[in-house]
Amino acid sequence: MTYEIEIGRGKRGRRAYSLDDIAIVPNRRTRDPQDVSVSWQIDAYRFEMPVIAAPMDSVMSPATAVELGRLGGLGVLDLEGLWTRYEDPEPVLAEIASLDGDPSSPAVTRRLQELYSQPVDPELITSRLAEMRASGVTVAGALTPASTLRHYKTVLAAGVDLFVIRGTTVSAEHVSKNQEPLNLKKFIYELDVPVIVGGAAGYTPALHLMRTGAAGVLVGFGGGATTTTRRALGIHSPLASAISDVAAARRDYMDESGGRYVHVIADGGMGTSGAIVKAIAMGADAVMLGSALARSLEAPGRGWHWGAEAHHPDTPRGERVNVGTVGPMEEVLFGPGHHADGTSNLVGMLRRSMATTGYSDLKEFQRVDVVVSPHASR
Repeated sequence: MTYEIEIGRGKRGRRAYSLDDIAIVPNRRTRDPQDVSVSWQIDAYRFEMPVIAAPMDSVMSPATAVELGRLGGLGVLDLEGLWTRYEDPEPVLAEIASLDGDPSSPAVTRRLQELYSQPVDPELITSRLAEMRASGVTVAGALTPASTLRHYKTVLAAGVDLFVIRGTTVSAEHVSKNQEPLNLKKFIYELDVPVIVGGAAGYTPALHLMRTGAAGVLVGFGGGATTTTRRALGIHSPLASAISDVAAARRDYMDESGGRYVHVIADGGMGTSGAIVKAIAMGADAVMLGSALARSLEAPGRGWHWGAEAHHPDTPRGERVNVGTVGPMEEVLFGPGHHADGTSNLVGMLRRSMATTGYSDLKEFQRVDVVVSPHASR
């Protein structure tokens, strides 16, 4: 039951929960981990694990996207990142990793803004996607809503299998006096490839995004390891409640549309295996990971992690943070784990949690019992 809390005489608010606030409860049945399936399919594309890499320069390069695809996940390249601004971004990535200063240092932010002021080169979009396609993996690229109309034809001509429109928040009804806004419903209808769009932070915005024809909706707002959205904008949506709300929108949209299923993808704030497990328990079909994969040896960030919010030219609301290195990507995802903090063997931990609670696949696991617990993160 949803209820509101009186904050003061003039304002009421709903209690919302983060993933740290909840815990999964075992039931009467268990099963062997090898009998558990963690595969996931969106549209015609099947993956051996429900893991999507966030389109962030510290996480994904064409090479790491290919490696993740080889391992059974989906790598999404940021088509407005360093790989489409510089012919050789390696010196730039090395410089970012070597910058002195704490995460909130104005000097670090200023240098990031300078490095990202180089314009996006459409020819580099084409060549990076071609490099990924040549490997034979599923190809996915991401644009922000503001840049989608400018670059989408280049992206489609280069040949993507999945197209991602990702922003801090994306609405189906953007109002602007300065420019013609992106009509998501018309845009998606005219494309021949599945579109994943987001983020959405609640039931109503997610339902409207589903009505645009999106194949998947990203859920999250300001919860990632690198964002300062809550401090900078005062906006935050605890992820456990947000996922549950969007999963409810998925259910109602299925009834409304006569059975069309839209995938719910949790995005941000899942740096450990426990958070991934709980996101799926709350109703997510898959997870989009940033910091968890930025810790791999292959990650372009060299142990550092940052997002597009960190270099916004006018309103930066993110930081470059040190996440360290755990091991090769394969070890981060499948083990063997050498860290007891949930940062390695992410998929193995998901599989074990599902086995411990007796569920055989991801859809079943969405029905697992959860409790609200002040010590759920321990």
